[in-house]
Amino acid sequence: MEKIYRIQASGFLVQELILTENPARPVIVFSGGHDLAVELLASQLTNYLNILTLPVGSLDGLVALRQNLCNVSGVDLLAPSGEYNLPFIRHFFPDRAMQVVTLAHREQGLMIAAGNPKAIHALADLARSDVTFSNRNLGSGTRLWLDRQLQALVIPAKSIPGYENAVSTHIECARSVQTGKADGALGLRAVAHQFELDFLPLFIDRYDLVFEQEQSNLLSPLLETIQTSVFRQGIGALTGYESTHTGEQIPL
Repeated sequence: MEKIYRIQASGFLVQELILTENPARPVIVFSGGHDLAVELLASQLTNYLNILTLPVGSLDGLVALRQNLCNVSGVDLLAPSGEYNLPFIRHFFPDRAMQVVTLAHREQGLMIAAGNPKAIHALADLARSDVTFSNRNLGSGTRLWLDRQLQALVIPAKSIPGYENAVSTHIECARSVQTGKADGALGLRAVAHQFELDFLPLFIDRYDLVFEQEQSNLLSPLLETIQTSVFRQGIGALTGYESTHTGEQIPL
């Protein structure tokens, strides 16, 4: 309940500070997992929409959407069945007509210092006493993937130095490695490339946008932009991103 109350408080703050200003362009509140393609999308919509992005993690984004505290959420949650996102969306919204649109497929892995001075070659190396890790926030799809992998490898989370040091974006993880605060972090290949870090590929995820069907008209500029060649080319320029299925609607 504490998590829900915290999201509600953030939502009311957004409503008081932004939504009541009656801007010339509609305001769209995005809440969910951090993603570079969302940032790209927001930059291409400045003439049509004001998008407030709140990178709270995929699970908290769905909670915010359930509480009507955002218009659209972004998720990258792998279910035990091996299916991305849909089982979680069905769980949160059994009584609502929802739309799911794929934004991109993304490559994730270990971001490590240039030259790999600590010789990190696998997740198991994170448990070494000489390696410090920078983790993602609870509820993020990346953190959920990591926790399942550690369980499968029988690696206790408490054995990983720095596991409790969590941040809310891939950018923050990369910066912690670049500045030497951490030796490794799990994140996007595109972010590792931006920060000139070495990268150990581990998996491909699917990042979807989720919204209520009744929001379709408000979100039409966003949905139309996703289908443009300009946006797809922008995604293609992000290292480790794949736009083949960008804009596809996924039936629930």
